[in-house]
Amino acid sequence: MHVVVIGAGVIGLSVATELARRGASVTVVEQEAPGVGTSATSFAWVNANNKEPRDYYELNLAGLEAHHRLARDADGGWLVAGGHLEIATELAHRDELGQRVTRLRNLGYDVELISPARARQLAPDLIIPVDAGPIAYFAREAHCYPQLYLGFLLATAADLGVQVIGGARVTSFHLDSDQPAVRLADGAVIGGDQFVSCVGRWTETLLARADVTLPMATFERAGDATVGYLAVTNPLPLSLARLITTSRLNVRPDGAGRLLLQALDLDSTADPRDVPTTDSGLAGEFLNRLTSVLRNTGAAAITQLRVGQRAIPADGRTVAGPLPSAPRLYVVATHSGVTLAPLLGTLVAEEILGAPQPLLAAFRPDRLLDGAVRHRPLPARRPGQQ
Repeated sequence: MHVVVIGAGVIGLSVATELARRGASVTVVEQEAPGVGTSATSFAWVNANNKEPRDYYELNLAGLEAHHRLARDADGGWLVAGGHLEIATELAHRDELGQRVTRLRNLGYDVELISPARARQLAPDLIIPVDAGPIAYFAREAHCYPQLYLGFLLATAADLGVQVIGGARVTSFHLDSDQPAVRLADGAVIGGDQFVSCVGRWTETLLARADVTLPMATFERAGDATVGYLAVTNPLPLSLARLITTSRLNVRPDGAGRLLLQALDLDSTADPRDVPTTDSGLAGEFLNRLTSVLRNTGAAAITQLRVGQRAIPADGRTVAGPLPSAPRLYVVATHSGVTLAPLLGTLVAEEILGAPQPLLAAFRPDRLLDGAVRHRPLPARRPGQQ
């Protein structure tokens, strides 16, 4: 079987490598270069922490465990399995965190409430306000360096004989002929037995070229749910080996002493067409918040300020499955791309090769194809959410 995978982010390359492991001939086509889309602008928190409803939680939990297995078996440096500390300092966050911990414990999720002393053992430079509420420790959670994961996938793909073609934009599908194929912008035609769309936030645009409407949440105005700031600091002399979330700032290591910062309430001005400079008031606010969360950050500077754009199906839930009107075209689209990438690579490969996967049964594209869901407003994100 020859499979053409469209999109070379973490999902597309995970699918491609798992198909190749199972004996398929695989070609990956990418409109730009591997990993320059959504994969490059993710906070990359690997978790099932605030994922609802139950079937989405179960999918993300399986994704978290798939990351751990793959990183262990491949000795992967992309996954930092240091866990996650969450501190609530605002009243609404305290109440929400307490309720969430109870719910997750009832589900058997690995979470415990810990003392300030224990929190300082886990993060020696953490500043804990005297009036802080509950402190939760999610020991199994992790964070990922997406570019390192992509590097592993590209090396694996090369070893398995996967052909990766960059600068290849798909302009049309020809799926009903005796020789199914996609046509590229340069006029080239690539044939295959099966085609897999893994293009993230470009899913709706791509599928329109196959006369299919599958709605994705699209950027409409500054601060909507599809966009968010990420700030990168200079290297700093501090002790931090795990992800920290608070009521006002999320922070994780970003390699070589750098930190990656996220503050969901600041996203209200995020606009990919107008990214503030690294010496802007916004950058200054990130730094002010950082110094209130971690010691030894007085010399911090923002070296990069990005606006990430999220891939979110219109109802907020993962899409994975073949299109009823074009069964040769399998579609994958999800907000939880980094968490789910290794798992979806395996599950999608198995389905394409003929073995249905129960974990994906609730996430078929059919639910979005009948016009019932058209860019439904997404719920506001809560403290501790990605």
